Amino acid sequence: MSEIALDFGVDTALKVLGIKKTNNGTSTGSTNFGSGEEISSYSPVDGALIAKVNTTTNADYEKVLIAATSAYATWRTKPAPQRGEIVRQFGDKLREYKEPLGKLVSYEMGKSYQEGLGEVQEMIDICDFAVGLSRQLHGLTMHSERPGHRMYEQYHPLGVVGIISAFNFPVAVWAWNTALAWICGDVCIWKPSEKTPLCGIACQNIAAEVLKANNLPEGISCLINGDYKVGELMTNDVRIPLISATGSTRMGKIVAQTVAGRLGKSLLELGGNNAIIVTPDADIKMTVIGAVFGAVGTAGQRCTSTRRLIIHESIYDKVKTAIVDAYKQLRIGNPLDEKNHVGPLIDTGAVAMYQKALEKVVAEGGKIIIEGGVLEGKGYESGCYVKPAIAEAENSFEIVQHETFAPILYLLKYKGDVTDAIAIQNGVAQGLSSAIMTNNLREAELFLSANGSDCGIANVNIGTSGAEIGGAFGGEKETGGGRESGSDAWKIYMRRQTNTINYTTELPLAQGIKFDL
Repeated sequence: MSEIALDFGVDTALKVLGIKKTNNGTSTGSTNFGSGEEISSYSPVDGALIAKVNTTTNADYEKVLIAATSAYATWRTKPAPQRGEIVRQFGDKLREYKEPLGKLVSYEMGKSYQEGLGEVQEMIDICDFAVGLSRQLHGLTMHSERPGHRMYEQYHPLGVVGIISAFNFPVAVWAWNTALAWICGDVCIWKPSEKTPLCGIACQNIAAEVLKANNLPEGISCLINGDYKVGELMTNDVRIPLISATGSTRMGKIVAQTVAGRLGKSLLELGGNNAIIVTPDADIKMTVIGAVFGAVGTAGQRCTSTRRLIIHESIYDKVKTAIVDAYKQLRIGNPLDEKNHVGPLIDTGAVAMYQKALEKVVAEGGKIIIEGGVLEGKGYESGCYVKPAIAEAENSFEIVQHETFAPILYLLKYKGDVTDAIAIQNGVAQGLSSAIMTNNLREAELFLSANGSDCGIANVNIGTSGAEIGGAFGGEKETGGGRESGSDAWKIYMRRQTNTINYTTELPLAQGIKFDL
């Protein structure tokens, strides 16, 4: 790759990431990862064609699978700390390319440049985590009931890991999976979202640079491009023991059924319908910061975005006023301009879903208190910029029960104590992220107890979005039950083996069974 300039635009970012463009926007050279039909990547920032990428055909896929399988035979034999060294080098490369990759994420996906940089930093952080973990892939030692025997368990690599990621985090979620899979001894095949294919190509180029420098087979990191049909090649493939899929609940159910049908393993990170409970003991200023960022960050296109604000009736009007006042200060525009808070939705299809959701909440009896709408005129030519909206609603509304990937916040009122608020929060099909704003220790502890939040993530006095690498990330119910990133999430990428060693000259059987010959 080229040297990175200190001051650069999007074209320079593409160049240093190894993505070449012709005058008509068609990508050439290292971006040609397939021989199928072309897909076009348009930026939601300005509607411009960034580049075109060839999709993966069935024949291309077979070549990729052969390369990955062959690479696995080499990679799994390396000691885990040596695999960790490769991940360390990959993390260093990400530090080197952080700014151009962050800019590409911002331009191709539409999130703010600061969020783009933050996403690359997540990649760096998971690499650091994985490097340390490469020396801590511990099993257990158990006492045998038979004298002269030793029992223990160990973990071995699974093989080829298939990764299907979504457009909203076009690079970080891949890295969450890949960094851990690599130190576990697995190789990876990644299908990025067809809406953000260039981010995938950029990451693959960076990974390839590290593998080449260490004389390692390129099949350790593989990329395939295309729509759901390309993803189906992996989900149906018995040669891929684990599929990690991030996306909608609808997509996850299809993946889960398909992979389970061949007795494979799936790691699912699906939809969220996340709520913040605001009790009478809440700090209103902290509540406003957490709720507003959670609702409008990434234009409401995070799986952990705040969708519902459940407020006690005694402070409802006070909180509503503070939230409305904060929304009036939001700046919407080009996400590469760091003065703006909110960028565009991913495409006009997402805009249409946003509009239908606002119509639906009114039809069900809700009240819009911060008007939405599509922005037009200079700077909004892509047609993807919308106004963050707020509606007063009921948790029972059908539209509130579903996830709308857009900046729409529903205000819900509760009476009684915090158990009533928890019942409202848990009263949806999804179970990803949740939060409570309170200075009452009893309320906080109840929220975190078995009688509290039923989500995979439960926070106190912070919002629903913004997870740290050290903790396992994922949710329950229709969120899929998967866990990625920190804690012991690495175990999903390995197969557990129990070992018993007899170091005597006798062969006693378990449970005292006699079998004399």
